[in-house]
Amino acid sequence: MSDRRLTTEQKLDWLQLIRCENVGPRTFHSLLNRHGGAAQALAALPELIRKGKGRPIKMATRDSALREWETAEKFGARFIALGEKDYPAGLRAIEAPPPMIALRGRPEVFEKPMVALVGSRNASAAGLAMTEKLTRALGAAGFGVVSGLARGIDACAHRASLATGAVGVLAGGLDRPYPPENLGLIEKITETGAVVSEMPFGYEPRGRDFPRRNRIVSGLSLGVVVVEAARRSGSLITARFAQEQGREVFAVPGSPLDPRAEGANDLIREGAYLCCGASEIIDLLAPLAARGATRYDLFFEPDAIPFDEPLWDELEGLESQVGYLAPAPYREAKADDSPQPLPEPEAPPRQRVENLLGPSPIGMDDLARASACSAGEIRLILQELEIEGRIERHGGDRVSLIDRNWRS
Repeated sequence: MSDRRLTTEQKLDWLQLIRCENVGPRTFHSLLNRHGGAAQALAALPELIRKGKGRPIKMATRDSALREWETAEKFGARFIALGEKDYPAGLRAIEAPPPMIALRGRPEVFEKPMVALVGSRNASAAGLAMTEKLTRALGAAGFGVVSGLARGIDACAHRASLATGAVGVLAGGLDRPYPPENLGLIEKITETGAVVSEMPFGYEPRGRDFPRRNRIVSGLSLGVVVVEAARRSGSLITARFAQEQGREVFAVPGSPLDPRAEGANDLIREGAYLCCGASEIIDLLAPLAARGATRYDLFFEPDAIPFDEPLWDELEGLESQVGYLAPAPYREAKADDSPQPLPEPEAPPRQRVENLLGPSPIGMDDLARASACSAGEIRLILQELEIEGRIERHGGDRVSLIDRNWRS
C-alpha cells in the first residue's frame, strides 16, 4: 500500500460528497468513476438532481463540511480516506467500504490482526467471564479486539483489551456515543487503541444505523466470535456480515435453557466454529495473520477505485440495492425518527445479580466482579434466592439460577 494522502481540500471534497443525501459508498465510487474525482462529481450533482424524477435530493454544503472538519479537530479526531495509508486494511477489503472514516486514537492499532467479540447486552456472568478470558488470551497472542461499544459483552471485551489493542465502532457520530455511559470507556480506548465511525459528527444513532456499524465491526476483523446472542439479535447480523465478507465465524456454546445462548447455538448448527477457548481462534487465525493481517484478495489501489457500476440517472433510491450502506446526511432529528431508548437507571444489587445468573453455573468471584457487588452482598442475595428456591449450588462454590419455566 502506498503512502498516498489526500490534501485537505481533496478530503473536504470527499467529505462533502459522502454527506450528500442518498450518496452512500456505492454511489460515491460510481460518481468518482464517472466524473474523475469528488470535486468534479460535486459540480455534476446539481444537474443529476435536476433531471431526477423523485423528490429533490439535498446536497451537503461546503460550509457544513468545513464545520464538521472543525468539529473533528476540536474533538481530537481526524478523517482517513479510502486509499490512504492509515485506512484499515481489513475494512478496505469489504464490498463498498466507507469512503471516509472518522478516527480518534491511534491508527497504528490496525497494524495488528483483529478479532471481533460481540454478544448480548444483557449478558450473563458466565458470558462476561468467558469474554474476558478470550479477550486477554487473544491480546497476549498479538491480536487486537474489535467490538461495537454496546453494553454487556461488547463493553467487557473493550475493557479486557485496553492494554493490548481495543477498537470500538460507533453507530452515530464520534461525539454521540451510545450508550452514553460508555463515554469514560471510549476515552480509555483512545489512549492505546482507536474508536471509529463513518457517520457525521452530531449524528444521533437510530435503530437502522446499527447494522452499518456491525458491517464495519466484521470488516475490520479476520474473524467474529459470538459469545452470547438471542435469536434475531444484532450480534447475529454481525455474524451474517462476517460470512458474506469471507471472515471466519466462531460461536461459544451455551445452555439450551438460556435464551441468551439460542443464537450462538444456532450459529454452531449452521456451521460456525464451536469455540470453547481462545486456542481454537488463534490456531485458525494466526496463519492468516502471518500472511499480512488479512487473507483477502480485494485490496484498494489508490490509482483505480474498484467500482465500475454505471451511475443511475436518478439518485433517488440509488442505494436501495444495499439499504443500510447509505449514511444519512448531516441533519437534525425529525419527528418521525425513532430515537434509541435512554439508558436504564442502575438496577439494585439483587436485580443485577439475578440478571447475571443463568442455567450455567458461575463462580462467586466472577459473579461479584460482574455485578460490582461486595462479597458480603453476594452471599446475602444468594441466601435470599436459595430460601426462595431460585438457585442451585454446585461444586467449586458455583451457583446457577433455577427458572420455573424451565422445569416440566
